[in-house]
Amino acid sequence: MQIKWLEDLIALSHTGSLTRAAERRHVTHPAFGRRIRALEAWAGAPLIERRGTSVKLTSQGEKLLGFALQVVPAMAQARGEIAGADGEGRAATVTLVTGRTLARTVAADWLSKIRQERKGVKVVVLTGQMNETLQRFERGEADFMLSYHHPQIAMRLSSHQYLQRRVASDRLVPVGKINARGQASFSFDQADAVPYLAYAQTLALGQLVRDHLSNHPKAPRLAETIECDSADALLEYALKGLGVAWLPWSLAAGACKARQLAPVGSKALEIGFEVRIVRAKRKLSPAAESFWQTVDPG
Repeated sequence: MQIKWLEDLIALSHTGSLTRAAERRHVTHPAFGRRIRALEAWAGAPLIERRGTSVKLTSQGEKLLGFALQVVPAMAQARGEIAGADGEGRAATVTLVTGRTLARTVAADWLSKIRQERKGVKVVVLTGQMNETLQRFERGEADFMLSYHHPQIAMRLSSHQYLQRRVASDRLVPVGKINARGQASFSFDQADAVPYLAYAQTLALGQLVRDHLSNHPKAPRLAETIECDSADALLEYALKGLGVAWLPWSLAAGACKARQLAPVGSKALEIGFEVRIVRAKRKLSPAAESFWQTVDPG
């Protein structure tokens, strides 16, 4: 049995699709299928049920998934300790994985406060899209994960294996460039559809906005003109007057205070969410445990 097979099972549990799981694992669909079959042969039981284009774990698959969520990070930790990664040279190093936008906004503010209490701890920040950060965290490549939390983008993380704590609240606000009169250049009351700066479908924020607007009784008329996988880039496009973007307030507040951007529409169009830090329940390194005490004094 190979550890990568367990990582495949974890990816499959998140995506519910052999094709998407293969993409996440950076292998071809046939190769991924062979690895799942090899895992089933090792387990001696069927692990997945195919339902059209989607798949679901069997009861045996769910049981093995529970072990995989323990074994994969534990093996990463063991490898690090054997290689000396958690020895004296890194006794005061903590690794945090998060999204690129969170790394610039909430994480920056939060870490500045943490540093005041844990000055001797070096924090290594790794960034990526939500799926990437989740994979890294589950493989044990990071002590902590900082992520968005909202019912529409809830990640599958077992409460038996992980602890979560809220560290901040934020909201997505539709904003547009201010005109010469000091007002937003765009209005959701205008006759024409408003130019819309959208997130790529791969981003969690994009999913939040899409779900919110599709279920909102007074959703504005929008004409999607730009799609991008970077909130920072959408901020720049909004500043250029290219359209309206739903940006985290933590990202857009500075430009709004500087009278460069202004909220568009009513507060009913805003989307609130939490930012949470996640850790495994297993014992972490002394530095990581000390770091956690700042988050959750207990």
